[in-house]
Amino acid sequence: MTLVRKVNRDYDSLWNNFMNGDFYMNQNGLYCGSQSLPAVNILENDDKFVIELAAPGLNKEDFNIEYNNGKLTVSAKKSEEKETVKYSKQEFNYAGFSRSFVVPKQKVEDGNITAAYENGVLNITLPKREEVKPRPARMVEIS
Repeated sequence: MTLVRKVNRDYDSLWNNFMNGDFYMNQNGLYCGSQSLPAVNILENDDKFVIELAAPGLNKEDFNIEYNNGKLTVSAKKSEEKETVKYSKQEFNYAGFSRSFVVPKQKVEDGNITAAYENGVLNITLPKREEVKPRPARMVEIS
């Protein structure tokens, strides 16, 4: 007898292939309708973390970035414009999204978080605290 239940995601892949890739599944294998999640890169160097979020077609006014007790939430809501155009196939949309990230509170200087939106990429910079930045090696003198 086993206490671990294995979930078979082959069915999700089969269904997505059957629908020619148009049936959008989220990370949990659930249909998420008009919601889409933008791709994210998270970079880390000695001084900071940088979150790059690909969200083309939006304006910087469409974004809402909130930091609350170690949780960074990025959301966007595009104001819907009534269009009379009927698409025969539509592979992208500019609906809203919301993504959250757990931020290591003890490592990040939360008062200095900045964001910039350029060429369809939202860059959020989270500077590291001085005490967690690596220090250069030093020689210890023997007495």
